[in-house]
Amino acid sequence: MLDEIPVNYEPDNLSYDESIAQAARVLRECDALVVTAGAGMGVDSGLPDFRGNQGFWKAYPPIAKLGLSFYEMASPEWFVRDPRLAWAFYGHRINLYRKTIPHKGFLQLLEIGKSKKGGCFVFTSNVDGQFQKAGYDENRIEECHGSVHFFQCIQPCGDDIWDAGMIEVQIDEDVFQALDPLPECENCGSLARPNVLMFGDWSWNENRTDEQHRRLSEWLRIIQGKGLKIAIVEVGAGTAISTVRNTSENLAARYNGTLIRINPRDYMVRNEGYLSIPLGGAEGINRIFELI
Repeated sequence: MLDEIPVNYEPDNLSYDESIAQAARVLRECDALVVTAGAGMGVDSGLPDFRGNQGFWKAYPPIAKLGLSFYEMASPEWFVRDPRLAWAFYGHRINLYRKTIPHKGFLQLLEIGKSKKGGCFVFTSNVDGQFQKAGYDENRIEECHGSVHFFQCIQPCGDDIWDAGMIEVQIDEDVFQALDPLPECENCGSLARPNVLMFGDWSWNENRTDEQHRRLSEWLRIIQGKGLKIAIVEVGAGTAISTVRNTSENLAARYNGTLIRINPRDYMVRNEGYLSIPLGGAEGINRIFELI
């Protein structure tokens, strides 16, 4: 269990280059790959870093004027209190993610995963859809916080979740308000919202994510049944919301896998058998990939 793993451990027995070389060796020798990713995975693609209020406000100056934190803004209550502001925020993010090109680290990890007999599975807290855009099998991705590219009813009136497809949200950037028409529920015509887990969110429809989790559990069962050696590459997962970090460590402990943590700041690991790479996502992945 996770609570049996030693307390935080900063690896000082390996040099920087030795850690990268050992990570490359682990990825050469493993039979299956799990990629776990937090918000830092997208920074090298040009996506904003919401780390702290200053990073969030730099990305969204109109919200800075309102004095709202990311925690306060990422709340379902805005779809009731001020739906045009809510959809300006999420619509802007949808438009940004659609335009963003995933950095080459996505492709390098995908190439490694495709070379393994057990293949690759992704677990991410990111809602941006960048792994699908980079060519990963959508049936081997768990988005634990949902995706902005899928909508649900604000009520909700039922269990339906639908692909946002080509729905576009037009935004008046001067006042940071979404313009009509705002997205509507396909069933009842009420306001729609992204199928994303927000803070204090009791109306999130988790059916899509539950199905993704079921597929991950089944894949892990098969991997374990075949006795395949697993490696976990965690990229850009911070400590503020530790879902991805906890999942990485639980997977490594439960399936006797090796965790490779790539993070420029929160790089500490909890076990001497894990590897720590204190670099940004794209650079860390590339340094390892060059040695495989």
